[in-house]
Amino acid sequence: MQPGDVVTVEFPGVTGVKRRPAIVVSTNMYHRSRPDVILALLTSQVADATAPTDYILQDWAQAGLRRPSAVRMFLATLPATAVTVIGHLSDRDWQEVQQRLRLALAVP
Repeated sequence: MQPGDVVTVEFPGVTGVKRRPAIVVSTNMYHRSRPDVILALLTSQVADATAPTDYILQDWAQAGLRRPSAVRMFLATLPATAVTVIGHLSDRDWQEVQQRLRLALAVP
């Protein structure tokens, strides 16, 4: 797994477990020392992605997604064994996601 990979994961929710797409936001250094992965969830509800930390993917089909999607800074940490890689973000989308992460988290 690499930062910027598009994955699917069984994500527990209020009404049960649902397979959802997500973006790997943890680093290779993190992966070498941890059995889990940090993910930012994706949504196909792009009309609702209006927060300054949301980002509508421009190259969603190239990333392996079936429909337009937006990254929301709803982060989750799950076991690496629970995720399946389906694609990778384009450079421009990955740069925008990293910018939204900086806006959402207290890191420079």
